[in-house]
Amino acid sequence: MTNILISGGSVAGLTLAYWLREHGFAVTVVERAPSLRDGGYKIDVRGAALDVVSRMGLLDEVRRHSTDMRVARFVDARGRQIGTMSAQLFGGREGDDVEIMRGDLTRLLHAAAGDGVEYVFDDSITALRETPEGVHVTFANGAPRTFDVVVGADGLHSNVRALAFGEESRFVHDLGHYISIFTVPNHLGLDRTEMMHPAPGRSTGMYSTARADDAKAMFLFSSPPLEYDRRDPAQQKKLLAGLFSGQGWEVPRLLDAMEDAPDFYLDSISQVRMDHWSSGRVTLVGDAAYSASPASGQGTSLALVGAYVLAGCLAEAAGDHAAAFTAYERELRHFVEENQKLAEGNLRGMVLKSAAQIRFQMLMLRLMPHLPGRNRMIERVTEPIRKAATAITIRDYRAQAA
Repeated sequence: MTNILISGGSVAGLTLAYWLREHGFAVTVVERAPSLRDGGYKIDVRGAALDVVSRMGLLDEVRRHSTDMRVARFVDARGRQIGTMSAQLFGGREGDDVEIMRGDLTRLLHAAAGDGVEYVFDDSITALRETPEGVHVTFANGAPRTFDVVVGADGLHSNVRALAFGEESRFVHDLGHYISIFTVPNHLGLDRTEMMHPAPGRSTGMYSTARADDAKAMFLFSSPPLEYDRRDPAQQKKLLAGLFSGQGWEVPRLLDAMEDAPDFYLDSISQVRMDHWSSGRVTLVGDAAYSASPASGQGTSLALVGAYVLAGCLAEAAGDHAAAFTAYERELRHFVEENQKLAEGNLRGMVLKSAAQIRFQMLMLRLMPHLPGRNRMIERVTEPIRKAATAITIRDYRAQAA
């Protein structure tokens, strides 16, 4: 039985663990965190990713955990409403698309993978060495072990990618923007509502989803590359507070609440672009291989589909990792490229450069309900996302492997 190690216990890693177990592989997941990472922000599941979730028997559960967001409201520095938009259009969703909190999806995936997967929490890989027997893996805490295949599903700043492919700077491309998200008290009493305060080069949001007592604060901003320690939240909080100092609306109050946030997150909005995702017996999946960035709205869908395809290719190849990795890249590359294309265009609408652009965008929002051809205008917004989300037809690898 092929023995596979997955580094990373989030969406890509857990989806891969489920499908590898379904195909009869022995699976171990190593996760740096001391327990399952169940925090995070709202994410979308669209197109081919919905097919993956459905084949896992999770679609009804995912729908039950929908954020059920209703509306997005835009406000000026004094809190006066200057525009409004349906939550579906704001998120670029249509039809069967589902929005869910990342933590809810992670818990559902973990439960679906079941007891047949070995989990090693509070540990990480420190070295990889290929031998005739497989990949000899050294861990920070646990004893060394050998696996037939190692998969890096450990995100934008992938440790496995660094060990197997080299420096992060070769593959991570900064899109000139940053994002910060964290939990705050719902002092505005929001109910499935998203509030957005646009300012030149800055955008601040706050939202509360269905079944949530608290809220999330979100900060988006354009910036040249920033120097900070990714392991030092206190330094990052100070940086964010300085960048948004003097902003209006609820920004000061959200920054005050930031100090006590249990899940503070700040990172660049970046993509991972690689000529190949595999090296020897090591391969990558999800953000580690092809992060499309939060601006694409498709990172989670890429993780779900990529994990499904990788597991299926390994099953079809019956343990021939080289053949499996070649098929994986051949089947997925176009889908990845189409989804990565979404990011830069989306960013132009998420963070506006000037007050004039903000005024024009808000004017268009107010006029849209009264304009002829309104439906076609909406379709032009959602069409690129729909095309990218369905740019692959996923096969039934279970039937092929049998």
